[in-house]
Amino acid sequence: MVTRCANRPPTGNRHAAAGALRSSDVKAGEWSCALLPFVVTGSVIFVMTNAFAGPKEDVAVATMKWGETLGRNDPDQIIALYAPDAVLWGTLSPTMRADRAALRDYFVTAFKVLPNLKVAFGEQLIRVYGTIAINTGYYTFSFGRDSETKTLAARYSFTLVNDGQTWMIVDHHTSAMPAASAQ
Repeated sequence: MVTRCANRPPTGNRHAAAGALRSSDVKAGEWSCALLPFVVTGSVIFVMTNAFAGPKEDVAVATMKWGETLGRNDPDQIIALYAPDAVLWGTLSPTMRADRAALRDYFVTAFKVLPNLKVAFGEQLIRVYGTIAINTGYYTFSFGRDSETKTLAARYSFTLVNDGQTWMIVDHHTSAMPAASAQ
């Protein structure tokens, strides 16, 4: 579950009134986020404290949002995470997808071919260069077909651009993980 902290950013933040928060608005270490458990009359209540994550953490959150959105099996929701000029080299197609209609077509097909599609992320290597970030790693897709769950391990690279408020995917490459060779 991806959660944004609900408390207000530090006083004087010009984006606070608009509800927007960018990494440039807060100094590193100025505030932190945690779910804090409190026991009240026998019930555990979790209270969200203020949060600030650095750019790498923001990219990780954007990546997890992609995974959660993929699990909804809704092509319109997933393509909303891609920039208008995004490119996708997907696992299921030999065709590069370089516009919204082609991206949508890819995900419509993916959701039909791989019903109940979900993804679990493995190791990620996130690098941030100003407003550009690259997240490289591997993930495992799972899907239900013929009353059984199947999996497909794949490696990926996301290139994201920060538009001032949101990390948008501009380039996404994914390919099936090759079988491990005995060495």
